Amino acid sequence: MSGRGPAELTMRLARLIREQAAACQELGSALYALLLTPLADDVLAGGPGAAVFAGHERDPGPAALSLRLMGGVHRLVLQGRAPELARFYPSVGGPDDPVDAWPAFRDVLEQHRAELQAGLDQPPQTNEVGRAAALIGGLLHVLAWTPGPLRLFEVGASAGLNLRADHFRVALPDGHGVGPSSSPVVLDDPWRGPTPPLTPALEVVERAGCDVSPLDPTTEEDRLRLTSYVWPDQLERLARLRGALDLSVQVSAAVHQMSAVDFVRRLQLVPGTTTVLWNSVVWQYLPADERTSLEQILAELGGGAGQSGRLAHLELEPRRRMPGAEHEFLVRLRTWPGGQHRILGVAHPHGIPTTWE
Repeated sequence: MSGRGPAELTMRLARLIREQAAACQELGSALYALLLTPLADDVLAGGPGAAVFAGHERDPGPAALSLRLMGGVHRLVLQGRAPELARFYPSVGGPDDPVDAWPAFRDVLEQHRAELQAGLDQPPQTNEVGRAAALIGGLLHVLAWTPGPLRLFEVGASAGLNLRADHFRVALPDGHGVGPSSSPVVLDDPWRGPTPPLTPALEVVERAGCDVSPLDPTTEEDRLRLTSYVWPDQLERLARLRGALDLSVQVSAAVHQMSAVDFVRRLQLVPGTTTVLWNSVVWQYLPADERTSLEQILAELGGGAGQSGRLAHLELEPRRRMPGAEHEFLVRLRTWPGGQHRILGVAHPHGIPTTWE
């Protein structure tokens, strides 16, 4: 990319913004689709959007540059510092009608350029609570394989909200469910296909995670940051997040600042329990050598499974079922002893619905 000139880099940036607009539309955010589309035109025209992105034109596509900006703007709205734009944001009570939101959005870019530009250096922290639909169902499959208490660990855990998944409620249409009925987090009708084998409760006796830049869900600053990265017209996602933030005060879960390799290398099996390593939409962001190391460490740890304890690796990641196939957000499970591998289902990128196979 070093040989590209300024005009070509600007066109590339506009293309990436338009691609993100299409993705937001597909994933149910009309507000972001309607804001990102004129933002791409504004960048090409050298407007306030181009000024905010200045210096980031060479950022790689997976850096999700436009989502970093949208999170920064949403943060201003949540803080009450963008009142004209707030009229279009359902997250703060605005109507779900974003058609005329662009002029107010453009004004925010102009008025808060330095702050928004500085925020582009922070990666999005989307601790998506809806992905617990895949995690909880996967844990039920683990318990069907081998009953007993679970030890739950997560790489790329962000604020560790889904480490409390055993305290969430899965509410099924037939009146059955999993988890405490009084939970502030309710995953309403999140499953399709064959229902995972139900159990009255999940017993998690130990929980911890790691992240290269963990957040503390008990602090106002990190709560605001997490909320800002949820798309503001997706109120069910916001409700789940806010419930999980409240739950984090009641249920502790340590998230250590370290690499995935260092974290998994420290895991040990415990007799009479199943150690579950969970990851969701993080594998693709790890360097190739780190992914290889993690596979080797898991194979070595699983090789000692048996009377010393059992091991399961549960994940929700964009994968191909076979070479050349389309990527799907597959829920996969590997278990030791034995190293058996199963595809349990496929999920929406935000976790709900999860369709079991």
